[in-house]
Amino acid sequence: MTSADTVTTLQRIANLLRIDSIEATQASNSGHPTSCSSMAEIVSVLFFDVMHYDPKDPRNPAADRFVLSKGHCAPILYAAWAQAGAFPVADLKNLRKIDSDLEGHPTPRLNFIDVATGSLGQGLGFASGMAYAGKYFDKSDYRVYCVLGDGECSEGSVWESFAFASFYKLDNLCAIIDINRLGQSDPTPLQHDLETYRKRVDAFGWHPIIVNGQDVSQLLAAFKEASETKDKPTCILAKTFKGSGLKGIENELDWHGKPLGDKADELVANLRKLVNEESLVRPAIKKIVAKVPEIKKDKEIKLSTPPNYDGKKEIATRLAHDGDTKNSTYSIKFHDAFPKRFVECYIAEQNMVQVAIGIATRQRYTAFVHTFAAFLLRAADQIRMGAISFTRVKYVGSHAGVSIGEDGPSQMALEDFAFFRTVPHIVCFYPSDAVSAERAVELAANYDGAVYIRTSRPNFPILYKNDEVFQIGKAKIIVESSNDVCTIVGGGVTLHEAVKASEKLKAQGKAIRVIDAFTVKPIDRETILKSANATHNRIIVVEDHYLEGGLGEAVMAALADQADIKIIHLAVQEVARSGKSAELLSKYGIDAEHIVNAVEKLL
Repeated sequence: MTSADTVTTLQRIANLLRIDSIEATQASNSGHPTSCSSMAEIVSVLFFDVMHYDPKDPRNPAADRFVLSKGHCAPILYAAWAQAGAFPVADLKNLRKIDSDLEGHPTPRLNFIDVATGSLGQGLGFASGMAYAGKYFDKSDYRVYCVLGDGECSEGSVWESFAFASFYKLDNLCAIIDINRLGQSDPTPLQHDLETYRKRVDAFGWHPIIVNGQDVSQLLAAFKEASETKDKPTCILAKTFKGSGLKGIENELDWHGKPLGDKADELVANLRKLVNEESLVRPAIKKIVAKVPEIKKDKEIKLSTPPNYDGKKEIATRLAHDGDTKNSTYSIKFHDAFPKRFVECYIAEQNMVQVAIGIATRQRYTAFVHTFAAFLLRAADQIRMGAISFTRVKYVGSHAGVSIGEDGPSQMALEDFAFFRTVPHIVCFYPSDAVSAERAVELAANYDGAVYIRTSRPNFPILYKNDEVFQIGKAKIIVESSNDVCTIVGGGVTLHEAVKASEKLKAQGKAIRVIDAFTVKPIDRETILKSANATHNRIIVVEDHYLEGGLGEAVMAALADQADIKIIHLAVQEVARSGKSAELLSKYGIDAEHIVNAVEKLL
């Protein structure tokens, strides 16, 4: 096929993708056909000339990657995969139906989607993670492409990703901004000010290329230039028009997120004349040429060396394990041991989570994200989208609760479990000593899904033998006797306070049972209920967390069908302040003394 023929064919395919997008959104009576139309040439050129991939093996680890950051344009992405042969084109009319995986925004329920998008501003971070893995872990030649909308470039997370990608010289990454000028209800801030876009991208260390995004020849040249650019990522700034190719709709406001209604038939008829599908010869998809190393995974990941503590020294759970906090979280220990497997993301937690999710795609690598638990919450939406992506990323949050002491409330995670417990299928660990912390990491690495591990700043005594066996969803009884009058459930610092309380009460002739929850989700209902029944149906839950959403509510939800059990819940109930750890535990009613008082109240 000559160069002129290639251009003509790709333009015809672009119009075919417009038709598919219109018809799919007409069938569902919802969707974004005008936003799809502005990027039709971009998608046509990428899928039918530039990218190396296999429609029948879309998750081949050596294939080029594509991320649609502007996820509302899912119909044209689905159309490209269908026209490439991944599934029947007729299925496109099942868009947004409850029994179809062609959802309103893309998710990995489809085998050709790596990450869920649609919460704008995240796709470039996911793509950066993929590109980082390709360049530094796989050491492969596959490339990563990401299409962003101009409106989402108002999101700060986008620019965190721009900074990350240039810092790590990800020249295997190409972003394309579809600058179609119009947002949902108003024009975008810069509209078609391409020069300001160019200056911004250039200032972030990328190679900018300005093109007419509806000109196939310019796009082909730009992607070739991107593939030849070394030591910096490329950003193609594509000037387009929303509703491009749709007469009477192109570049007009008030068409965002709407099917074309009674205008559709005439517009499709006009596009069909341009496509002339009967004579259209689709170019062959470019074969995968990159190579990736084979990764042999053990059936079970084990600690390289088992815990080895003599019990004489108190150790913080944060130490027994990043966003530029590695000398506080102690992930610096991992960095020193395995520098090539450590990805420093600096103070950009949203991008850090996005990068981890990107690295973890195609299940070649297990990614742990580590920073202060309070700062993980800045990336709550990224973690939420990770769940929709069915990610296996493991989140580790340190410096939880008032027990961190003098740093004060801005550094104290007191709402972390309230968020993480809502994440579908996640496991939430709360280790209380160094042995259980190491085992939590081991269990997390083997769990087929996302994990949150909450670690603490204070030094704790060793509670367990080095060979203690831990399981997800199984609590540990730390203190018990045959005449316990009450069960205390705790985790982290409050577990140790409960042990102290048991010693004080023992001196008064009262015995209590103390349970280490270990996992807050799933909670060990069986052990807690059995202990409650054995201790006169009395439970005290004590936690270094706000009253809402944490360990207490997990226990109460588990026992909601038990009318006879009396529960007292000790938790932090106001905005905390700076102070010494012991002072704060006392001030907010979660230390040993308050546990003793609560037991006496129950009795």
